[in-house]
Amino acid sequence: MGSHAVLWAKALGATVITTSGGARKVQASRDLGADLAIDHRTEDFVAAVREYTGGRGVDVVLDVVGADYLGRNLEALAPNGHVAVISSSSGRVGELDLGAMMAKRATISATTLRARPLDEKAAIVAAVRADVWPFVEDGRVRPVVDSVLPLAEAAEAHRRMADGELIGKVLLTP
Repeated sequence: MGSHAVLWAKALGATVITTSGGARKVQASRDLGADLAIDHRTEDFVAAVREYTGGRGVDVVLDVVGADYLGRNLEALAPNGHVAVISSSSGRVGELDLGAMMAKRATISATTLRARPLDEKAAIVAAVRADVWPFVEDGRVRPVVDSVLPLAEAAEAHRRMADGELIGKVLLTP
C-alpha cells in the first residue's frame, strides 16, 4: 500500500513524507519520489517531520500500523490535519489524547474495504476508475513488484511478507 500511496500522491502533486524500516526501504521510497524518507528504526519521525515542515506538521497521515503509532501520528499533524487508518497491525488503542486532537482540530478515520456493503464497494471501484486509473494509464502510478515466485513457493512468499522486508508485492505464478 505504501508504494502505491507514494506514487498516487506524487501524481496528484503532493509533497510526500514516508516512514520506512531500514536503509533499503528508505531508498526505495526516495526512488518512488518521496520528498523526505525517514527510517523509523533510527530516526524520530515526528522531529523529522517538524524540521522538514518548519514546525507546521503534515496535513494527512496514512496509517497502516494503528494503535502503536496513533499518538505520534497526531503529534506529526498540522492544524486541521487528518489521520486515515487503513490497517492495524498493533491492535487496540489504549488511550487517545482528545485534548491534543481538539487543539489541532484533528480528525481520525478508520476504514477497510472488507466490511462495506456491495454498493459502497462498487462506488469505490468507480471512484478508483475515475481518480486513480488515469495515472495508471499514463504510467505515473504502477505496480511495484518485489519478486515473482512459482505458486509452489507460496510458503516462501508468506515468509517474505512476514519478515517485513518486501518493497512492493510478491507475485505467484502458476
